[in-house]
Amino acid sequence: MSGTTVVLTYEQPVKGVTAPGDGLGVDDGVWAAVEVKVCNKQGPDINSDQQPWSLAFADGTRTQTTGLNGGDLPKPEYPTLPTVVKAGDCLRGKIPFPVPKNQRPTKIVYRPASALTSTEWTVPAS
Repeated sequence: MSGTTVVLTYEQPVKGVTAPGDGLGVDDGVWAAVEVKVCNKQGPDINSDQQPWSLAFADGTRTQTTGLNGGDLPKPEYPTLPTVVKAGDCLRGKIPFPVPKNQRPTKIVYRPASALTSTEWTVPAS
């Protein structure tokens, strides 16, 4: 396969979105959103979804995506279920993450199950 995976934007807090509710493991949290784009330049079809993405914090902790979609979460949404990206096609959207209100991650991490290593992007200072 020949393709690209890029992070387009990082936003925290996401404006116009209700704060994450109880049960997401974050007290006094806000939503962050990572806008990503995956392209399949040539080769066999690939599947892409939110699961390989996470946020890494300076203290070594990570936040996984919740798999939530709909409602007032940021648009356009990146698919929560595996979505086929055919050769010559791209898939773009925003992935929401619940994060503590007063903490900012240091890295965006992408590691599909088939990868031996992760790809990382630095989160810019606010």
